[in-house]
Amino acid sequence: PATAWLATTVRLAWRAKLMISAAVDARIRLRQRAEDEAVAVFARNLKDLLLAAPAGTRATLGLDPGFRTGVKVAVVDGTGKVVDTCAIFPHQPQKQWDQAKATLAALIARHNVELIAVGNGTASRETDALAGELIADIRAAGAKAPVKAMVSEAGASVYSASEYAAREMPNLDVTLRGAVSIARRLQDPLAELVKIDPKSIGVGQYQHDVTPGSLARSLDAVVEDAVNAVGVDLNTASVPLLARVSGVTESLAEAIVAYRESAGAFRSRKALLDVPRLGPKAFEQCAGFLRIRDGEDPLDASGVHPESYPVVRRILDRSGVTLGELIGDERTLRGLKPADFADERFGVPTVTDILAELEKPGRDPRPAFSTATFAAGVEKVADLKPGMVLEGVVTNVAAFGAFVDVGVHQDGLVHVSAMADRFISDPHEVVKSGQVVKVKVIDVDVERQRIGLSLRLNDNQQQGKRPERNDRGGQGGQNRRDGGGNQGRGNQGRGGDRRNQGRGNNSGRRDSNQPMGSMAEALRNAGFGK
Repeated sequence: PATAWLATTVRLAWRAKLMISAAVDARIRLRQRAEDEAVAVFARNLKDLLLAAPAGTRATLGLDPGFRTGVKVAVVDGTGKVVDTCAIFPHQPQKQWDQAKATLAALIARHNVELIAVGNGTASRETDALAGELIADIRAAGAKAPVKAMVSEAGASVYSASEYAAREMPNLDVTLRGAVSIARRLQDPLAELVKIDPKSIGVGQYQHDVTPGSLARSLDAVVEDAVNAVGVDLNTASVPLLARVSGVTESLAEAIVAYRESAGAFRSRKALLDVPRLGPKAFEQCAGFLRIRDGEDPLDASGVHPESYPVVRRILDRSGVTLGELIGDERTLRGLKPADFADERFGVPTVTDILAELEKPGRDPRPAFSTATFAAGVEKVADLKPGMVLEGVVTNVAAFGAFVDVGVHQDGLVHVSAMADRFISDPHEVVKSGQVVKVKVIDVDVERQRIGLSLRLNDNQQQGKRPERNDRGGQGGQNRRDGGGNQGRGNQGRGGDRRNQGRGNNSGRRDSNQPMGSMAEALRNAGFGK
């Protein structure tokens, strides 16, 4: 009787209490794990995008494409200052193609434009064709032609309508602000993207399903790390960019810009101490991340903190050369021993970092600038054919693969199984957001607007496809090398007989490995553990 009562009690406790609690706990843990991974993917993609290659301080013409409303045009100089704006109507319904080319040619000649940034939104390929034809005409005339590049418009509309954009460009229409943002993104992606809420940039995975606070904290940390890694030009940085520097708040950034506008460009880092409300503590935190080009002290253009300048002076005294001769002299710097210049305040690791910075002062960790060239005549999904090899830009990286823009207004998917001839656990091992890649078209579904791509250019059509699931829920028998499946699984479903292998017959005697005790016996009698 006691055994039956105990079995009934255990069964009721499991069904009414333990099973529900365990299920809820499992769901919470799995959701948290998925959320953490989604936030991590977003953070990695955002970092790659922020640290994308800058085109540099060159005059740039930004084109914000459109059909009915026209193409918005903005020209910015090397510092990002807006010098000219207009609108052209080369596409339907106006079709003022020649007039549009003439207008752009005049702007390029007047402002010595070196770069053309074309937004990748609606009418982007048509506008890109306009820019390409214009560049060909300029070259045919024997003049130096600008370089064109496709630029992501993600978040541009959010910035254009923002309060900061209104303060920064009060006399410009909202639509023209978008063209300005596109041009500046090509010059320096980091400086422009920090003005936009990271969640609006569109490089995440399930971003709307995660906790907003957790996502915001992670992305803010990524932006701050990226800004501090690259450094900020004190005489050109905007308020949003300065506000991302360690130790600088938004109000302090506004004070720095206001002081710069009233007193002129900063000539030294020490001049920061003259900014209202910027005290010694804030100076200590931010000075090493702020750069001053062509200032009074060459060290102000490097990543060496002002507090470490005495170490540099000792190095100069020991080397017997001037600062100008020492900076960039790899042979001399590599011949120095950090321990010879270390003291109680500056240890060997700090001196090592100083020597590395002097070797390449103000070095930019971002890659060299490059652009993707989209194939001519491939402007929509229907133009794609299996077997085509195209150049494109990685727009987003997720846990299951990467999305690539090949210029057809619809990103294609490179599944993780089609990224390399080896096992890839994380797509970030192979590609990153903003990277220019060559891909092979494997599959095209025009009706569903889906494109299957592969980074393995020797793949045939069948090899690059994702494996189909069979009727029992398992994956196909192709191995990863032949088609992305899990090698050795064959056609066995998830509920296959392998789960029952080795259990044998439970009758007769109890397995010696089974748990002992009255509670264990009661659970077995109640039907658990069989």
